[in-house]
Amino acid sequence: MSTAVIDETALAAKLFRGFSDRTRLEILRRLAPGELRVTDLVHAIGGSQANISGHLACLKDCALVADRPVGRQVYYRIAAPEVVEMLAAAERLLKVHGWQIELCPNYREPERV
Repeated sequence: MSTAVIDETALAAKLFRGFSDRTRLEILRRLAPGELRVTDLVHAIGGSQANISGHLACLKDCALVADRPVGRQVYYRIAAPEVVEMLAAAERLLKVHGWQIELCPNYREPERV
């Protein structure tokens, strides 16, 4: 196996880690139709402003989300159309195989404290 293949696979795994967090995924889903502020996301998703802001910073660092300051407000949006395409592809896959994924013993939901 070549190093290039390993590096590409490792990079893809890092990308999917960004999508694997429930809050980050929900943020991306909420931003798919258009821009929102942190306060909009807090009201839609729940959680604290600090938590949502932290996830947005992570998504921004990975270039999945971009921001646009307007005065004291900051609007967040999906940074590239490929992100929305990936979310749509995942939804299509889940329509076909979601029940199998739900029942899969290898991917249990982490217990919430």
